[in-house]
Order: sequence, then structure tokens, then C-alpha cells
Amino acid sequence: MKRTLIGVSLLCIGAATLFSACSSNQYTGVSRSTGWDYNDGRLGGFDVPNYQGQQTGPGLTFVEGGRFTMGQVEEDLTMERNNIPRTVSVSSFYMDETEVANVHYREYLFWMSRSYGSDYPQLISSELPDTTSWRRGLSYNEPLVEYYFRHAAYNYYPVVGVNWYQANRFCKWRSDRVNEMILIKNGMLKKNPNQVNEDVYSTETYVAGQYEGSAGGKRKRDLDPSGSGKRNLSYSDGYLLPDYRLPTEAEWEYAALGLIGNNPEPATKRRRGEEVLTDRNITPWGPKEYLRSGVRNPQQGEFLANFRRGKGDYMGTPGGLNDNADIPADVFSYKPNAFGLYNMAGNVSEWVFDTYRPNTFQDAEDFRPARGNVFSAYQRIAEDNSLEEKDSIGHLPRRLFTSDEFAQKRNSGFMVVKADSRDFIDGDSSYVYDYGKTTLINNDARVIKGGSWADRAYWLTPGTRRYQQASMGSSTVGFRCVMDRLGSANGKNTSHPGNVFSTRSRR
Repeated sequence: MKRTLIGVSLLCIGAATLFSACSSNQYTGVSRSTGWDYNDGRLGGFDVPNYQGQQTGPGLTFVEGGRFTMGQVEEDLTMERNNIPRTVSVSSFYMDETEVANVHYREYLFWMSRSYGSDYPQLISSELPDTTSWRRGLSYNEPLVEYYFRHAAYNYYPVVGVNWYQANRFCKWRSDRVNEMILIKNGMLKKNPNQVNEDVYSTETYVAGQYEGSAGGKRKRDLDPSGSGKRNLSYSDGYLLPDYRLPTEAEWEYAALGLIGNNPEPATKRRRGEEVLTDRNITPWGPKEYLRSGVRNPQQGEFLANFRRGKGDYMGTPGGLNDNADIPADVFSYKPNAFGLYNMAGNVSEWVFDTYRPNTFQDAEDFRPARGNVFSAYQRIAEDNSLEEKDSIGHLPRRLFTSDEFAQKRNSGFMVVKADSRDFIDGDSSYVYDYGKTTLINNDARVIKGGSWADRAYWLTPGTRRYQQASMGSSTVGFRCVMDRLGSANGKNTSHPGNVFSTRSRR
């Protein structure tokens, strides 16, 4: 009887050890919920990767999020009061070090032409930047019309004449090309220069199993006993990156301020960071520098941005050009801010995500604020709830959410949401923006941020804001992309098994 009790006790100890082991480390290959092994086809085959963190996409640098005073704290010279200061928080994200350059946008057009040029030439023409935006009735700008976008001399100058919709489509194209390269580098796809029309790669069709690629690419082993044996990667495998997109106005303003440089004791490997900022910046370069470098070195007195100093003064005098640029300058010109971002003031103004309203601050959220959401979902087939087949250019069809769907999913205590929320709780609900008669504001008006090469210094402060119709291009407006940071907010553990990109991509 004693032996039996000992045997039972040892059995109980063994079982306790088994289940306590799986709870000692949250990243083991054993479920803390059920005790079942992950990645075991004999136990259902639930696949959980050893994920090491988000890798940094090409061209991006990390921007650690936080709270800040968003809005115009300097003198409001235009008397519009369209950016009243308020405290908001933005999540961490990645942002392009520079504006998107001509060579990057020409790469986009080349790919579009190769993939759709034969059957859908209208798609290519719809993506061309408006080079005629350089024309002025009393200026000789024809060389810029002809050569600024096309000539190699301007390869790494910011692309202009691109409207808001074109910028968004560029972001989508870039997202697909980056993820396609990740799959190629990891052997999941073969290089395929012949993809055209519906057979082009997109991440959405690949994840949905509607893109196979060229023969020879390996597929991941499917551990599901009832599966097909091989499958495409999914987002849960940890390799694919989230989409590039335009920054929200709050993200752009936060990144431009670069307040991390005003923290006297930021976090390091040896110490915890202190929650303190010594100053508020007027411009992106810090509290001690405004338009010229104040550091006592050979660069002291150099201009820190490309802007118009006064009427008719775009670059200074011969032999002593103040900003060395009469039009936009190379995207790596001038001093970056504390986040490592170039030209967050001057050079070109930049499109952001937000729909413009002068009174957005009145009803805005204080966490990741943005105006301009249009909520949609992939179209599904009613019978089996599977996704609709991709269309003739390789995209999955989408549809707007319906009012009934929002009503069913509404959470108690939260405001009702509309599928098209560009004018959601639009200040005084009795006011109507009578576009073309009493105002130029409508749901197609999008915010532009940052001063340009043609602007006075007033517009270099991050809190200033203007708007432009989303369908219009301008010789003074470009854009840059951002990407969501997934996981930890402090950016640690950004390596990844099979990482194919460096943290900083230079030309």
C-alpha cells in the first residue's frame, strides 16, 4: 500500500512538473491555456512561431510613441485657430527617413507599366504625377515641367505633383513589393518578372491562398492533420509586415517635433528613462536652433531647411547661397531631427491621412486621433463565407460596412460609427460645407503639413496646417510613408529570423 501511494505521489509530482514547466516561460512551445504542445500535428497542429519581433522595413526609422501637446502653440498669424493645443497620445510607429523621391515613384510607374501596360494603360496614366503643376503664368518653369521628374539629376529629389489618392496607391504597391521580397528571400516565392494583370503578387491574395507564384517556391508545412500538407505563410507566422500608409496628422506632427531629443535622461540599456521634457520645440531641430545651426563648429550659421526667406529670396546670393536650393533639394539635405527624420520642415509640404476640418479638435479622440476613416471589409461569398475571387488586376474586392453591421457590433458607451466617417461628428452638426460656394472645404479636402521650398518660415513650425483637394497635385507638396509598430512600444527586439532588411536603408 505504501509503494502504491509513493507511485501515485510521483505520478502527481510528474504531472505538476509538466504543467508548471509550461507556465514558467510565456514563450515556450506549450499552451499556457491547455498544456497542449504547439506545432505538433499529432495534437491538432496548432502552429505558433518563435517570433522575435518586427523587422524594420526599407527606408524606415523607428519613432517611439508617447503623449505630446498637439496644436499650434506659436502665434497664429493667419488667425484661423484651426489647430487648438490639446494633449494626445500616439502609438509607436516607423516613418520614412525622407520624402519619397522621384526615383522611387518612377520605379512604381515602371512596375505598373510592366504589369498592366498592355491591357490596362489607363491604370498607368492615372498614376502619372502632374508635372504641369510647375507652370506659372508669369514664370519660366518649362525645364522643371520637362525634366524635374524624369531626369537623373533629380533622382533623389522629392516627387511632387502627386495627389493624395496616388500617394495612397503608392503605399499599397510598396507594401506588396516589400512583402514579396521577404517571401523571396525566405524561399517561399521564386522571382517572377512575368506577372501581369490578375497574376500579380499582392499580400492580400497571397494570404488568402489566391496567389501561388512561379513554380519552385517552397510552401510552409501545414501541420493541420486535415490540411493540404503545404500552405502559404500567414500574418501569424510573423514574417509579413503591415502595410505602408500615409501618417495621420497627429503622427506627422509628433514625429516632426522630435521631442525625444528634449529628454535629458532617455532610457538606455543601463537605466530606466525618466518622464521629463526640458523644452518644447518651435521647429524640428530642437529648442536651441530655429532656422540656422547654432552649434559652434564649421557648420555654424548654415540654414537648417529649404524655404523662402523673404519675397523673392529663395536661395540667397551667389557665392553664399543660404539653403543651396531654389526648388526642392535632395531628400537627404539638411540636418535630421532627433528621430533621424530629414526635411520635416521645408523642402516640400507633405500629404497626411486626415480629412481637413478647422474644428476637428472639438470632438477629437485623445488617443491616436485621426479624421478620415472609411471602414470596409473584403467581400465574402454568402454560402461558405469564403473571400470573393480576385479581380482582373489581382486585387480582392472590398465593400463598405453597412449601418446594420455597425449597430450589431456597437459597444455600449461608445459613439455610433459610420462606414464613411470623414464628416463624423463634424463640429456643429447643423453646419453644411457648401463646397464651391461658401468654402473650399469638403470630404475630399486633406491636410498638408510642413512648409515647402516656396513658403515663409512661419509654415516650418509643426503645429501649422493647411489643406488641399485630394485629387490635386502641387509643385510644393510631396509625401512620405509610415508603418505601424506591432508589439512592444519601445521598439526592442526588432530582429527576426530571416531578417532581410537593415534598420536604415540608404541610397
